[in-house]
Amino acid sequence: MSQSTIESILQEKRLFHPSEEFSQKAHIKSLEAYQELYDRAKADPEAFWAELATQELHWFQKWDTVLDWTNPPFAKWFVGGKINISYNCLDRHLTTWRRNKAALIWEGEPGDSRTLTYAQLHREVCQFANALKQLGVQKGDRVGIYLPMIPEAAIAMLACARIGAAHTVVFGGFSAEALRDRLVDGQVKLVVTADGGWRKDAIVPLKAQVDQALVNGNAPGVESVLVVRRTGQDIPMQVGGRDHWWHEMQTQVSADCPAEPMDSEDMLFILYTSGSTGKPKGVVHTTGGYNLYTHITMKWIFDLQDTDVYWCTADVGWITGHSYIVYGPLSNGATTLMYEGAPRASNLGCMWDVIETHGVNVFYTAPTAIRAFIKMGEALPNARNLSSLRLLGTVGEPINPEAWMWYHRVIGGDRCPIVDTWWQTETGGIMITPLPGAIATKPGSATKPFPGILAEVVDLDGNTVPDNEGGYLAIRYPHPGMMRTVHGDPDRFRKTYWEHIPPQDGKYTYFAGDGARRDEDGYFWVMGRVDDVINVAGHRLGTMEIESALVSHPAVAEAAVVGKPDEVKGEEIVAFVTLEGVHQASDALKAELKQHVVKEIGPIARPGEIRFADSLPKTRSGKIMRRLLRGLVAGQAISGDTSTLEDRSVLDKLREEA
Repeated sequence: MSQSTIESILQEKRLFHPSEEFSQKAHIKSLEAYQELYDRAKADPEAFWAELATQELHWFQKWDTVLDWTNPPFAKWFVGGKINISYNCLDRHLTTWRRNKAALIWEGEPGDSRTLTYAQLHREVCQFANALKQLGVQKGDRVGIYLPMIPEAAIAMLACARIGAAHTVVFGGFSAEALRDRLVDGQVKLVVTADGGWRKDAIVPLKAQVDQALVNGNAPGVESVLVVRRTGQDIPMQVGGRDHWWHEMQTQVSADCPAEPMDSEDMLFILYTSGSTGKPKGVVHTTGGYNLYTHITMKWIFDLQDTDVYWCTADVGWITGHSYIVYGPLSNGATTLMYEGAPRASNLGCMWDVIETHGVNVFYTAPTAIRAFIKMGEALPNARNLSSLRLLGTVGEPINPEAWMWYHRVIGGDRCPIVDTWWQTETGGIMITPLPGAIATKPGSATKPFPGILAEVVDLDGNTVPDNEGGYLAIRYPHPGMMRTVHGDPDRFRKTYWEHIPPQDGKYTYFAGDGARRDEDGYFWVMGRVDDVINVAGHRLGTMEIESALVSHPAVAEAAVVGKPDEVKGEEIVAFVTLEGVHQASDALKAELKQHVVKEIGPIARPGEIRFADSLPKTRSGKIMRRLLRGLVAGQAISGDTSTLEDRSVLDKLREEA
């Protein structure tokens, strides 16, 4: 086994074909249709994307050049074109029957709700845009958005895009310190926030966090704070100065605000993603290419039908919320649902209530949520009517095959295709995925690249590895939705993403940071972050495959696997395991789980140590932070960026029990 590749040890042979009825109604109806699109895009990418841009979007002015790749890795798409993503999401639907169609359905955690038609959403966005202008925001300025999952989050994003101000959305669960760092790095002029938001039966004090972030001039560029009233509790306001109530300004501004024609390469937003160092990366996305890519991936992957109610459970503070709650659905004229709440003690089954109440047809959530649902048991979803569902999706990390099967059987009723999507903040939209009417699915595989995405599995020298041999997931050619740079740090952009894999034939290769293999059918299996590869006696093993083996045991709800330094083997496998409700931790179960991994994979993957845990350290978007677990088993102090850690007490408890 070459040290420049990763050994793949998981075998999964189950295959699920879309029903004939589903395929007949789908946008992409067959594998042959997919292959024709893929081959056409590969043969002439610029012609492929130019045709879609012409067909799918409104342009104020057509571009001069489809792709400028003269200064790699800095790509420019639709150069010279003039466009506005807020116009594409709103105005162009107002002259059609969609004017009175529900654009946004919202439900708050306490049970309050709102539905905004395209005409109503357009009016509110225009008012919000005029309020921003009244507070001094101009084209090219930056606006920070720190809100709960309420309609105003989407409204604020669309309002910024409408007037040409770039937004930087910060997840409402972040601390004041993390917020301040992002406001300063993004050079933010105005912050949009709320008095608070509801989260698991408690109020999150958002305005108080903003006040703390701005105290003593810590974010000197911020001139104004626009506050949405959500929870109604008393909060301090700097009257006549920095702070302004949105509901008061709303009565003073016009609902007429024409969309600003933007250059295709004008900045649309900065979105911060955590780095291994202490400084988060500000991922920069621009306007035209991002609009096209989120639009077409939304349309084909979620097979949008005009009558669909579509629900993505992400927060708008993440890229999934940007691309597949706000911009992708609305550009397509879809009905997108936002939910403020989360499963909580007072209502563990709230997600299934939302599906039943609103007749959700397409449901897009994360594997970590699915594993939490499994832990809660089947009784909760079985007590609801989920028959409206016709398509399921997963996002955020590779899904264990057994979690996939549970999702398919319990939530999808054995009838709904599952689109297991691989992509990143940096790619802007989904890169590898089934097209649900065309591609048969395998549990745990993201299947095939989206048309126009030239994905390969390579070794560290950039050579394509043979089928079923693990390697590094790489993208050979730019696509319209890709990030353009790291804000304020182009060298970091180049070094982080483009210099790990040597250029082939003078062409740059994007390195995703994930290990993967491609099987004999051309299906991609993402094996987890390469940072999480474990080197056991010369074998380089991906964590996802060992975790999948553990989760396939009926006692295990979730597992995280890391390497512990070992003088003999190089590294020893340590598994952190959370158990399903009725099962109890014991030495006998540890032995049983170790043997189960041997049976599923082989002796090389046998964990040297198993630690039972009530919960695992995760980011606020639900991803397990294996980097922190590696430090824990090695006895190291916590280092690097921990601003995305949801609950520090989880890590502290694991350290106490070590």
